[in-house]
Amino acid sequence: MFEKLESAIMVLGEKLNNNKILMVLRDSFMLAFPLTIFGSIMLVIANFPYLGKLIGEANLASLQNILGPASTATMSVTTIFVTLGIGYYLCKELGGEPIYGATVSFVAFLLLTPFEAPIEDTGNMLSSVLAIDRLGAKGMFIGMFAAFAAAYIYSTIVNKNWTIKMPPTVPPAVSKSFSALIPACLTLTIFLLLRAVFALTPWENAHDFVYQIIQAPLTNLGKGIVPTLIAIFAIQILWFFGLHGQIIVNSVMDPIWNTLTLENFNAFSAGQELTNVVTKQFMETFTVSLGGTGMTLVVVFSMLAFMKSKQLKEVGKLAAPAAIFNVNEPVIFGLPIVLNPMIVIPWVLAPMISTGVAYASMATGLVPMTTGVSVPWTVPVLLSGFLATNSIRGSILQLVQMAIVFVVWLPFLKALDKGNYQEEQDLDKSQGEELKEEAK
Repeated sequence: MFEKLESAIMVLGEKLNNNKILMVLRDSFMLAFPLTIFGSIMLVIANFPYLGKLIGEANLASLQNILGPASTATMSVTTIFVTLGIGYYLCKELGGEPIYGATVSFVAFLLLTPFEAPIEDTGNMLSSVLAIDRLGAKGMFIGMFAAFAAAYIYSTIVNKNWTIKMPPTVPPAVSKSFSALIPACLTLTIFLLLRAVFALTPWENAHDFVYQIIQAPLTNLGKGIVPTLIAIFAIQILWFFGLHGQIIVNSVMDPIWNTLTLENFNAFSAGQELTNVVTKQFMETFTVSLGGTGMTLVVVFSMLAFMKSKQLKEVGKLAAPAAIFNVNEPVIFGLPIVLNPMIVIPWVLAPMISTGVAYASMATGLVPMTTGVSVPWTVPVLLSGFLATNSIRGSILQLVQMAIVFVVWLPFLKALDKGNYQEEQDLDKSQGEELKEEAK
């Protein structure tokens, strides 16, 4: 039965891991990573606790005015980067010049985006504006749908050779532009017609249709504790069978978690109350940032401090430097955790209990919710908790989580250590007797 379960999970995991759509989506979100980190750093500086008391409220207001555009130009318009990434990477997979696929996908998204009249309405379409929330959290799902559809249509037309062929003597940049002309025009015409069709519906535009029918229900479902714990369970089980659970599950859940992150970011930037406990930062800072998948930092130090067997101590020594920066493959494959039935219970149970406690702490207001600031998952524990919540209580919560992981893991580590230590003692005794025999 165990072999059948292993086989089924391996097949499912490999299919998800090799799915082109999920791979493109994962790479597209990573395209925005360095930009959002920049915006997040500026936002952290501008909202650092007690900064106003140090430099004065007037100076703080001036500093926030200077640094504010950094987060607006990055975090608040994440959908732009995602659409560009989807168009680029999907065209790279399916055919066509990737850079033109990226621009066509972005323009397709803009064609479905409603233009709103400014405060002083002149009645001129050229004076209309784009609401920035349409380029951020509110437009995330329609941006993904538009980008995938546009890139697919564009690549299909290119693969059918409905392109303008230029002589070899024409410079490559000019030739590529003419080759993209017909596919781009046909693709964008389709989206312009879609815009006209949605204008006749009760929603009046594709953005509100997708937001009300798809995005809002999915994000409301994804931010609950039950789906969150299911995601944690899936990650742990996949890793137990040797598959990268984080990549597989995150590829599916990232659109929801990133949208929730942007909602919190917008609220934090505007000085409003945060509403989402579960965000991308919650799933990283209060799970992965405690020593990697499974929160194994405290497990590593427990092996060094409390275990007797040479094997566990050596694994702890090798794993400790990487574990500080939340890389725990040395533990997963060195302990080992993969396919080790003695470890599966704490491996699955500890992060689920710890995540549940973190959720309850934020939902009840004991700990502030994550602000939406991007904190790289490699940032060491305690510092990451502070940065993600803009409060020392985030760091304290991580300490409580590690204590929970320690309590859950300790009996199983002790049992594993006892068996390993006895085997080492027996082996040393056997080798000693062999040496005595050889001496005689």
